[in-house]
Amino acid sequence: MKKPHTFILSAFLFVSVILAFSIIRDKNSTASDNDPVPETFHSKYAIFPVALPETLEFAGENVPIDQVDIRESLDREILVNTYFQSQTLLYIKRANRHFPEIERILKKYNVPDDFKYLAVAESGLTQAVSPAQAVGFWQLLEGTAIEYGLEVNKEIDERYHIEKSTEAACKYLKESYELYGSWTMAAASYNAGRRGIDRQIVRQKEKDYYDLLLNEETARYIYRILSYKLILSKPSNYGFYLGEDALYPEIPSFEVTLDKTVESFADFAKRYDINYKILKWFNPWLREEYLTNREGKSYFIKIPRQGYFDPQRPDQDS
Repeated sequence: MKKPHTFILSAFLFVSVILAFSIIRDKNSTASDNDPVPETFHSKYAIFPVALPETLEFAGENVPIDQVDIRESLDREILVNTYFQSQTLLYIKRANRHFPEIERILKKYNVPDDFKYLAVAESGLTQAVSPAQAVGFWQLLEGTAIEYGLEVNKEIDERYHIEKSTEAACKYLKESYELYGSWTMAAASYNAGRRGIDRQIVRQKEKDYYDLLLNEETARYIYRILSYKLILSKPSNYGFYLGEDALYPEIPSFEVTLDKTVESFADFAKRYDINYKILKWFNPWLREEYLTNREGKSYFIKIPRQGYFDPQRPDQDS
């Protein structure tokens, strides 16, 4: 037989559980899908669809966005990149630093300026390495890099060299343009490879990217590039507001010619009042802590302008 105070306590706990369940049930019922969202939620957060442009071009070529499948494909990529805010913010910040250099090289090779957005689609403007071992801003495979004049070995990998890898990409794209007569198809071939594109042209008897049925990655590829073009060229149209101080600046630097063996890049860096980490940050194509350079080749090493990483140190190059 239970003691009186034990019975009272048990009854109290039972009633408490019933009341708690009722409160939870009532709260859930007030937040059902059929009920309007509380006004306080609207005032703090709202999500809107993104307006599409009426007309659009890639590399001077018309994008037929009046076609339903084209519009929906473009809509998907703009929505994905507008609402992946952290990633897209980083793209905008990095573009301010790296686009000027890429733009100069594209212009030098007469490749349309829009191809700078292809680099964003490939790597997010980082020295990325893919599962297939494609490397750098332009995601070049080793064989392709060597074919287009880059040095790739244990000590030097110029796929990590922004200027030289951009030049290699330009050469590939110009060859593809001569083959297909279309910059859009040249961009698609950069993703799928020329053999992959050629197979689909023969199979489907179509030569226009927008008329071809392609694997999902290549089918989305041009629209991803276009979404970066739209967002990065006018960020405020898509809700991104960045002041000049929020953007990553170009870092002033100068070049040092190197045509000898280097036993220690850590010691080499100290000659210029920087450390090994900063030297490698500016020259990621140097893959070891040394350079044998048996052939006596000339390399150009980037060094940040003195004083840039130490605001207290007088700027001797200004």
